[in-house]
Amino acid sequence: MAGSTHTVTNQVPPLVGYDVFTADRALAAAVERHVEPGSREEVLAELSALGRTSGSAQVQEWGVHANENPPRLRTHDRYGNRVDEVEFHPSWHRLLGKGVSAGLTAAWDRPAGHVRRAAAFVVWTQVEAGNGCPLSMTHAAVPALRTDPELAAEWEPRLTSMVYDRELRPAHLKAGALFGMAMTEKQGGSDVRANTTSARPLAQDGTYELTGHKWFCSAPMSDGFLVLAQAPGGLTCFLVPRVLQDGTRNVFLIQRLKDKLGNRSNASAEVEFDGTWARRVGEEGRGVRTIIEMVAATRLDCVLGSAGLMRQAVAQAVHHCSHREAFGSKLTDKPLMRNVLADLALESEAATTLGLRLAAACDDGGEQERALLRIAVPAAKYWVTKRCPAVAVEAAECLGGNGYVEESGMPRLVRESPLNSIWEGAGNVQALDVLRALQREPAALDAYLREVGQARGADHRLDGAVKDLLTELADLEGVEGRARRLVERLALVLQGSLLVRFAPPQVADAFCAARLGGDGGAAFGTLPHTLDLASVVERARPVS
Repeated sequence: MAGSTHTVTNQVPPLVGYDVFTADRALAAAVERHVEPGSREEVLAELSALGRTSGSAQVQEWGVHANENPPRLRTHDRYGNRVDEVEFHPSWHRLLGKGVSAGLTAAWDRPAGHVRRAAAFVVWTQVEAGNGCPLSMTHAAVPALRTDPELAAEWEPRLTSMVYDRELRPAHLKAGALFGMAMTEKQGGSDVRANTTSARPLAQDGTYELTGHKWFCSAPMSDGFLVLAQAPGGLTCFLVPRVLQDGTRNVFLIQRLKDKLGNRSNASAEVEFDGTWARRVGEEGRGVRTIIEMVAATRLDCVLGSAGLMRQAVAQAVHHCSHREAFGSKLTDKPLMRNVLADLALESEAATTLGLRLAAACDDGGEQERALLRIAVPAAKYWVTKRCPAVAVEAAECLGGNGYVEESGMPRLVRESPLNSIWEGAGNVQALDVLRALQREPAALDAYLREVGQARGADHRLDGAVKDLLTELADLEGVEGRARRLVERLALVLQGSLLVRFAPPQVADAFCAARLGGDGGAAFGTLPHTLDLASVVERARPVS
């Protein structure tokens, strides 16, 4: 019998059944800007198809189920044999299969490959961020493997395949393969040179036996792993296959899975190597040099993943406030709520615009673009990933008490939001990496200044921020203690220059006022009230 005490009204419909890509005006505009006309129609159609898939009720439900049913470790079979397998919910496999088939591991040899993949990564992250981890690592492994042409010829076609094959079997029998990574150890953390895992050369050239442990191994059910270990010649990169060529399992002992704050659909493990077979990647003693482009690729994915999380948080907040009424009108019509939403939208658009610009630099591959990436990637990784938790929490607050309830999806975004700041080098690591580039690679700073200089004269607040930045860069005495401040300014000035050049005037005006001109507070919702905030909010509204 139906209850008769009340009639439910003023509740917001779920944000489903829409094109996640096309509804994101900033993302769609960035793709159009960075893709050559000859490929543009194909790329936009591909991304729109992924956007509709991502916004469908069914795929959104897969994301919920994968998050609510985290992976389980099975160390032994029923007979007591060691198997070291991780079992996932079926929704995880559905999501990962969709991600692979959408080209999220296939950027390296496609027209506009990095831009189309970056946009797809932003879109797909909004469904469930956990499966982005194996997709990101598989994508990033390619440049490391290319240091060894023989290994690249063997593995790259499978890593860039659009076929998801979940079975554990020799890689040469698979149409597609995924990669994980195992770099850090208990005693070392980000200081990978402190690793103690040892690599003993075997009789066959280039092959080794590994002994040691890894404190974090991401995606332990992958087909292969890039691992750092101490060889006779020093810290070296190795490829550890999960299954050997004869079909036997390699020694890959999963000790336990991490119980994490977020990213719960994805498995992160502690693993032990005990006579584990491995192939050397690159030269002995050049392990860090071998993985440097891999690190850059995963750091860019941290930027893109955070941009995706921010976009989904803002989309949910604007959607809610566009439907919810209070005190006689829609929440979006309330000046103070409009200020909050516009401020959040600025952060989201700035992150997306920066992330896609860096992806375009990867596609270009020219000397100046590579130099720009050397500073811009760690600076963007530092700043964008730092902003993500603040955006997620504020967006959840826009839903009021509903945003604190799991069914809203906002708590999942909040829990996920700190991950990219920690993964692939936390904030201090990024800031110090920028300092190294400034001190050792003059071409990197020159490329950065050329990039921001393209907006010279378009906004006086941006011009003033560039002038102040140059003053700060002129004095690098004792710079380590103020490295975070410097890197923050580098990121903000770069974002400002991109928005001034490419965003609608009201977006660029608001960003420069609040982020560069000092006309904004520490909390969201403190933009100058004289700005055209309604247009900023409308641009962020998720309507296809």
